[in-house]
Amino acid sequence: ALGAVTALTRAAGLSPAPADQSRRLAEAAYIGVDSGGELADASRLLAGSRRADPGGNESLYAAATAAFLLVNEEGDFDTAHRLLTGAVETGRHGWDASDPALVEALFTLIMLCSYTGEPSHWESLFRALERLTPEPPELLRVCARTYADPARTGAAGVRTLDRLLSDVGHDANRLIRLGTSSVFVDRLAASRTASQRLAAQGRAGDAPVRWHLAALIHLCLDYFSRGRWAEATGLAAEGLALVEEYGYRFFACKFQYVQALVAAARGEAATVDALAREIDRWAAPRGAHGVRSYACHARGLAALSEGDFEAAYRYGAELSPPGTLAPYVPNALWGTLDLVEAAVRTGRDAEAAAHVAAMRECAVGDLSPRLNMLFLTCEALVTPGDEAFALLDEALAQPGQWPFETARVHLVRGERLRRRRARTEARAHVTKALEGFEELGARPWQERARAELRAGGNTTRSGAESGRAVLTAQEWEIATLAATGLTNKQIAERLFLSHRTVGTHLYQIYPKLGINSRAALRDALAALEP
Repeated sequence: ALGAVTALTRAAGLSPAPADQSRRLAEAAYIGVDSGGELADASRLLAGSRRADPGGNESLYAAATAAFLLVNEEGDFDTAHRLLTGAVETGRHGWDASDPALVEALFTLIMLCSYTGEPSHWESLFRALERLTPEPPELLRVCARTYADPARTGAAGVRTLDRLLSDVGHDANRLIRLGTSSVFVDRLAASRTASQRLAAQGRAGDAPVRWHLAALIHLCLDYFSRGRWAEATGLAAEGLALVEEYGYRFFACKFQYVQALVAAARGEAATVDALAREIDRWAAPRGAHGVRSYACHARGLAALSEGDFEAAYRYGAELSPPGTLAPYVPNALWGTLDLVEAAVRTGRDAEAAAHVAAMRECAVGDLSPRLNMLFLTCEALVTPGDEAFALLDEALAQPGQWPFETARVHLVRGERLRRRRARTEARAHVTKALEGFEELGARPWQERARAELRAGGNTTRSGAESGRAVLTAQEWEIATLAATGLTNKQIAERLFLSHRTVGTHLYQIYPKLGINSRAALRDALAALEP
């Protein structure tokens, strides 16, 4: 990327025609912001482009660069969207699908639309895609379909996405766009290895910062869904440090979202509140309504975790009104089970059933096994009798590893079985739920599972008694090494992790062991040995 910027800058200096000089400087500026160069350099190149041909039509590269710089600073997304849409509408490209500047502008519009969440913005983008001739580039069309409103347009894109993911390749831009297309249809695991490689290149200084950040956020979301929460929060901390160092402010909310979701499931209400406020504080004045849904989702999960079902319902309904899968709010799919459970537990059976009907109408379960698990569990919550058990069994049979969702399904099934007085079978399912929540460190959910076991007449282990089982294999390894006196950096080098990830693991290990300092590790681990 740096080589391309340098080559274009030199070519601009050799261009006799002002229009050519302006165009090349604008392209260099766009590559700079898109690939993660210094933002000040991109701003300087853009200014140079405008000086070179002040009376000419601004190129799409210049408009895309200006939009990016605008939203990264103090500007609002509506203005940036209007600027870039206007440039696309008036550009001299003939809607040629092979025009690289046009394609890059449309990818930038996808980013802007995802932040605003405005239906009119997305609709104008889809109209632009329809005008491309002979047809939109495959990845551009797939990204728009699966990232904008997956409940309604995702099904049209997942088959093509699966084929594209079968050969991720080594082009970083393509990898990032495949990852973006994968987020809301649960395909991030397919590009995990390539994203890990790109993140490693970023740490070594061999990949631009923006590519590094994009790889990190995709890994964060992937690890969160797969129950690798310590790694997710460790990478989020790494991402936020890069944001602070290099000024890519618009990335921060995504990392804060992952941190807030983990904190919500673990019952860390104060952390969720602080992160949600920070997201809102950045998003509100910029008109980033799509980003504010991150805060709403995290607050709803936090309320549900704490058993405040009324608040959980209120936040869930704000994210997506009951009976409607809110258009262009893709993370509303992740909150469906939260909303339906909160509705059932607050006596809003009609609202819960209406939301399940909306999920069924949109065939949400066809998008991914994880979303099918959520849909089947939601349907079971509003279904009486034995049919509910069949739905829950089908939910548990879904392929893939979704630890948090799986533990929640076991808990629902155990509750239903206890009410049917099938206590032995109920105990088995609730015990599996408890083990899953312990593995994740989801403390309020552990307490719910223990309360359910007690309601069935069973004794439960205390947190201290279950501490050995709570630690994952990696956490046990890190704790053991830390107890010998190794520093976080030394542990990271030995286990091929980042030192931030090691620190995050230790932060999660201490409360699991009932301690609050490194010095107490040795005695705590010794007490857990058989």
